[in-house]
This record gives sequence, structure tokens and C-alpha cells, in this order.
Amino acid sequence: MPKFIADFHVHSKYSRATSEAMEVQSLAQWAKWKGIDVLATADFTHPAYFAELKAKLRPLGNGLFVLKNGDEKVKFILTTEV
Repeated sequence: MPKFIADFHVHSKYSRATSEAMEVQSLAQWAKWKGIDVLATADFTHPAYFAELKAKLRPLGNGLFVLKNGDEKVKFILTTEV
């Protein structure tokens, strides 16, 4: 089984008290720098963020997503706070 490093507790810019810079492009950039392979999208049920995710990510067909205009190093998985 392949090993990977993941961060499943991330908030988007649509969460309260969170930086406006918390969008998928900057999250992917920092994840790549830190060696994180899979990031949670968090907050994907927020209508504006869901639209943004649909516009900026493309599915890989295995439940993971990557940036449409970027490399495939960092993957995203849809998550929300429970």
C-alpha cells in the first residue's frame, strides 16, 4: 500500500476567522513546499466555495482532485467539519 502525507483539518477562506489567502492555489503551493500529498478541501458545502472548487479542480476519478492549471503533485479530497 502506498504511503502519503495528508492534512485533513484545513479551513477555507469561507470559514470564520480564516485568511482570505486560504484558497486552493495557495493551499496547494504550501502543501507542496511542506511535502503534503493530500489536502482536505474543507467547507465544500459552502455554495461559493463549492463553485470555486468546481472551477479550479478537476477529478482524477479515484475520489481525489488536482488543480486544473497546475501539476498533480498535491491532491485534494472533499471534506467538511462534522
